[in-house]
Amino acid sequence: MKAVVQRVAQASVTVGGEQISSIGRGLCVLLGISLEDTQRELEHMVRKILNLRVFEDETGKHWSKSVMDKQYEVLCVSQFTLQCILKGNKPDYHMAMPTEQAECFYNNFLEQLRKAYKPELIKDGKFGAYMQVHIQNDGPVTIELESPAATVDPKQLTKLEKQQQRKEKTRTKVPSESSRERNAPRSKDDPSASSGAEGDVSSEREP
Repeated sequence: MKAVVQRVAQASVTVGGEQISSIGRGLCVLLGISLEDTQRELEHMVRKILNLRVFEDETGKHWSKSVMDKQYEVLCVSQFTLQCILKGNKPDYHMAMPTEQAECFYNNFLEQLRKAYKPELIKDGKFGAYMQVHIQNDGPVTIELESPAATVDPKQLTKLEKQQQRKEKTRTKVPSESSRERNAPRSKDDPSASSGAEGDVSSEREP
């Protein structure tokens, strides 16, 4: 599980031109949930966010108070793109938890935050919606959090990964007749044949 935590003067979430959530001073948390996350990672992240000392105390001393100490608000926004793995310049999200499972997990995360703090001070966006998140970063102060790597049975973890890979393979276009002809091995007597390894000259890659 990954989180980008920003200390804010104010923050809000708008969906379809309508503001659905807003806070004053506090924390804005962008949360990315991975395939391997469990209740253990969830509880770790809740503790870290609520106890992160990014505020000043009464004397003005920095980095001494948490959001709970100051009784400030927290705005949480689900953001699967934090689980991005780049393939060249193209983002790949196969390590992000699938939508239905992630929504349940995210709602549990919010519930645990509210139990550990004050429910009325925990706000959130709209899971799965196209959101505009307006953040007035105070400082600026931005902290990246990541839960400790979980010990997971590789078979259990790769099961969903393989499903995602199968979906990707089905999207691969079937070669046209002309491309099959271009890919066909050429004889040694063909003057236009490539001097490289067989098939090299016609290999194609997705952009």
